[in-house]
Amino acid sequence: MTLRTLLEDAAANRPDSVALRYRRDNAWQSRTYAELALGVSQMAEAFGSLGLKPFDEPVALILENGPEWLEAYLATTGAGVPAVPLDPKLRAAEVTYILQNSGAAAVFTDTRHLDLLEVILPELPAVRFIVVTDGGSEPLAPIAGRPCYDYETLRSGVLGRRLAWYANHQPLPQSIASVIYTSGTTGKPKGAMLTHTNFCSDAIGSFEVLGDAITPADTFLIVLPLFHSFSFTANFVIPLAKGCGMYFVESLRTVGDDLKTLRPTILMAVPLLAEKLFVKIDDNLKRSKAARLLLKLGLGRLVGKKVLKGLGGRLRFMFVGGAPCPLHVLQGFRRLGVPIIEGYGLTECSPVVSATNLRESRVGTIGKKLPNIEVRLSDVNEHGVGELQIRGPIVMKGYYKNLDATREAFDGEWLRTGDLASIDADGYLSIRGRKKALIVNREGNNIYPEEVENAIALDPLIADVIVIGYTVGGVPGERVGAILVPNLDAVKAAHAGEEPPWEKIEHLIRDRVHAQCERLAEYKHPRKLVVRREPLERTAIQKVRRCIYQGALNE
Repeated sequence: MTLRTLLEDAAANRPDSVALRYRRDNAWQSRTYAELALGVSQMAEAFGSLGLKPFDEPVALILENGPEWLEAYLATTGAGVPAVPLDPKLRAAEVTYILQNSGAAAVFTDTRHLDLLEVILPELPAVRFIVVTDGGSEPLAPIAGRPCYDYETLRSGVLGRRLAWYANHQPLPQSIASVIYTSGTTGKPKGAMLTHTNFCSDAIGSFEVLGDAITPADTFLIVLPLFHSFSFTANFVIPLAKGCGMYFVESLRTVGDDLKTLRPTILMAVPLLAEKLFVKIDDNLKRSKAARLLLKLGLGRLVGKKVLKGLGGRLRFMFVGGAPCPLHVLQGFRRLGVPIIEGYGLTECSPVVSATNLRESRVGTIGKKLPNIEVRLSDVNEHGVGELQIRGPIVMKGYYKNLDATREAFDGEWLRTGDLASIDADGYLSIRGRKKALIVNREGNNIYPEEVENAIALDPLIADVIVIGYTVGGVPGERVGAILVPNLDAVKAAHAGEEPPWEKIEHLIRDRVHAQCERLAEYKHPRKLVVRREPLERTAIQKVRRCIYQGALNE
């Protein structure tokens, strides 16, 4: 099984079903699975005519979400050419590093990135040509001596031709489909080599753990960027394997309106998106006396019907992954009768490792492992917490051109996740923290930063928090510290609409932190607090770049 066979099966079994919906030329456009498969084969033939070498040369995708992203990806990987998806918001130095490390032979991008390529291509001799998805009919000038081709012009050049190159080049299940570079939270990005088998196995395992939650009649709303592994598998591979519809939002600003227009049945979200949706819903509910009364009487599902109508009326559930979801968001949606499935994964595992399901879930856990993989805990402590390790068909081949990092990532056949976890008697997994983020104090107590962060983050006056260990004067053992960002809008609201002096805000936030930590053991309380106006630095999927702050509080 490969991603190409998933597309071919969907086109054969559901040729007239809508595969894609997207906004173009001020109107909503659609493509059926038959049209998608034809377009993929045409573009593969066009790319083949430019001299791409299957299995040997990766190509880079620097594109925003859209039909061209999916089509270009399937056209290249469907012929055995590995793809390197990049975050379109990366800076020049970051793009240069990934293109150099991957040895990308071509770049598929848009006109917005041509200035960036003009700057960096002199350092990238391996890049032979550029394909531009929105170049228009006019010939494109070369960049740093490399030819530029317009996407649709390439397509028109193969119309009516026998698509022999695509027919003669097919990937093997063990062929690399994607080289996905980690976000760089732990230093230089590393390219995880993920095969067709990895992605297909992850989709199949997800279906098994989710039961019959997903059917061919479902439609997915694609909000999250496809360059990220969670969105790639959840919003692309899973619906492709079932022949579902994939609907692109017009922009992040129009998500609310697009929900109502496109009326999806499934929404894949990172916690930040889920939280923003919930805050908007909760604000509306607080303004409704009837809604407040129904919630007080335990009739949240009646309120939920109206909430669902505001989300298009057909939403069956949300799947939240990519980072831990705040407990109040999970509980809030469930109280309204809007089911949430929570999952856990990492890029190196394609990425889904575990998930809850609609029939049985335990709030605060990450559900049960996929049935087609094995998990174990290494170096388990007296609390039953150890490093989560994974073995099975979803695990990457290794890191691209990085044998040392690959060796470090594996314990024999088992992938080291770096995440600390526990497993209860019923097989439910709970993440307890990051192995490298673990704080060990002078008394030998283990403190998991996420536990302290979750307690502090419940305060509405605190917008952001990171808990880190720090040392004093080189004395062995760490102390607990925290960097905090106040929610200035909430602070103003608590002070009759006026923002207090910064010194008063600092004192207020410190007092709130101490109050929130009363529920924790005394040794877990932060001893040093830094309150700042600037938001914490985050990755593309809104994880705090923890490595930036390690050591920031040392004395």
